[in-house]
Parts: sequence; structure tokens; C-alpha cells
Amino acid sequence: MKISALEAYLVEEPVPAHVWRDGLPRSPPKSDGLWVRVVTEDGLDGWSYLADWGTVGLDLIDRRLRDLFVGWDALMKEDLWHRIWELDRIEELPIYMLGAVDVALWDLTAKHAGLPLYQVLGGARTSVPCYASTATFASVEEFLDVADQCLELGFTAIKLHAWGNVRRDAELCARLREHVGDDVDLLYDGSAAFDPYEALALGRVLEDARYGWYEEPMREFQIDAYVRLADKLDIPILAGETSDGAHYAAAELLRLGAVDMVRTEWCFKGGITGAMRIAHLADAFGRKAEVHGGDLPNLHLCCAIPNTTWYESIVLTNPVVKEAGIDQEGMIHAPAVPGIGWDVDIEALTARAVTISR
Repeated sequence: MKISALEAYLVEEPVPAHVWRDGLPRSPPKSDGLWVRVVTEDGLDGWSYLADWGTVGLDLIDRRLRDLFVGWDALMKEDLWHRIWELDRIEELPIYMLGAVDVALWDLTAKHAGLPLYQVLGGARTSVPCYASTATFASVEEFLDVADQCLELGFTAIKLHAWGNVRRDAELCARLREHVGDDVDLLYDGSAAFDPYEALALGRVLEDARYGWYEEPMREFQIDAYVRLADKLDIPILAGETSDGAHYAAAELLRLGAVDMVRTEWCFKGGITGAMRIAHLADAFGRKAEVHGGDLPNLHLCCAIPNTTWYESIVLTNPVVKEAGIDQEGMIHAPAVPGIGWDVDIEALTARAVTISR
């Protein structure tokens, strides 16, 4: 099933104003999204979508990826994954581009099989509990209000992206636990804000407040600092979100005892192929591979990976808008259609695209 075309459609999408912590840039008012389409000589196609970075993605497809993929068998995904991994050695691809085409190849493969993607990947469940993953809000009081809204909407777990200040974050984490009681699962994401000493101090507060995990407190290049932090804290340390190297880097984090659980996903980990490698690797260590971020490909991963716990549903706004598909019990259900489940109207997409490359 040879690939006959690799197409790209650059679009602009509005983005609610948000920030992940103090010190990080605020979101732009629009994102440059990119729809990627793989077409075969048999007429079958597969899609993927980059919600950001579309301009960069379009350039790389035109300069590098089209020539790499066109003419090759679309079902030989391991071979094609290795080819783009080799290209990364000389091009130094942005982390999100390693999987941009791989997702479309898996969409195509699942359509060819006539099955939803999660079943092609093995199938572990048909629904997943969701946690509400907050952006950074202005005050403790606003966070508590957002938490109340999330619980009213059916979520049973909440993850904080706070300010990246040890004292303010510690107060927020303690206040939120007191506010919601012991029956709500709470998680915390540091967005790499802290040095090793700050990370340890905040980690002890999170332990006292009975948080379920402590995510990315430091930049993930600081492996020795993670080893020392994991040794001193009982709360599970979750990392490996933004580090390069797909499953190779995850293996080092696990081998060295730097983490208790690792991140996996399609966008930063080499597509569906890379994400599943990390999940199986973590399982071999008896560890969780928690899927990062919420979208259709990651939902399929959640339903295919037995050693993951949650689906991450992003909450950017106050008032809270619940993601479509999440029921009142806080569960999201696997798509039932073949492939990933995007319903792309190619004529409408062509009409609204800023740039089209074929």
C-alpha cells in the first residue's frame, strides 16, 4: 500500500487566553494548526493534527518529510518510524514532528483494518476516567471556584498547574485538599519551575496533602536531581514529558530510578509508535505510563494501554467548559468508528486553509 501523497493544510484556530505558570509566555490569540494527510495509491487516507507549530511543521513536510515518505509502504510503520528517527540525527527535528506523520499512518492502518485505533493497538478498555487539568488562574479563590465547577461537572480528579512559586503553590495545594476533602484525587504539575531544593520543599507539602503524583518539578535534563528527589520523597514522581529521545530517554529515567512513572503520548514521544514503546517499557519495570494531554489520538492510547490511569482533560477557562464526550461520572468513552475518529470535510478544510501543500 504505497504512499502517493503527503498533504498539509495550515489553519488558524482561536485559543482561549491562558498560561501554564508564571514565567512562561501567555498563549497567543490564535494557533497555527496543521492537518496532515497521508494518501495511498489505493485511495485510502489517514490524518493527523498538530494544534500548534503548524508553520514549522509545514516547512519540514515540504523540505524533508514528503520525500522521505512518498513511495513507501504505509503499513510499514516501524520502518518509517526508523527513517524519521534517522532524519532527526541530522535535521534535529522539533520533538512534535517525530510523530506528526506516524499518527496519520496509524489512522490509515486502523481504517484499513476496519477497527478503531485502540483495538488495533491491543485494546485495554472502552472508557477512561478523566482528570480536570487546570491552566494557571489568578488566585487561590479562583482555583477553588474552578475546582467546584469541575466537581459539579462530574470530574473526580483535579490536576493543578499553579504559579511556580513554592510558597504560593504550597498554600494552594493545602487549601485545595482542605476544600475538596479526601474523596477527590488531586495531582500537581510543576511545569519545570523549581530548582532541586525548592522541588523537595514543595514535594513534602504535597505528601502531607495526599496528592497522587508530583509531575515535572524540574527540567528533565537534570536526571541526577530527579534521582535524589525520588529517593527523598514518597509521593510518586512523574516526568519524561518534554525530554527528547522517545523510549530511549524513558528507559534511562526508569533505569536510574529518577521517576516512579513516566509520561507517554503521541505528540512529544514519536507518535503512536513511540508512545506504545514507552508504555510497554514502563510495564516491564512495573511502572505506570501516564498519557499526557487530551485529544483523539491520546484517548485511543489511554484505551489501549493497561498501565495508564487517567485521560487528561484540559481546563483553560473560568467558567469551566467540559470537553465533549465526558459523561457525568467523569468518564470518556472510546470512539467506535474505524481509525482515529476525525470527520474531516476536505472541501471545507481546503476552503479555510491559509496554506495548502501537496
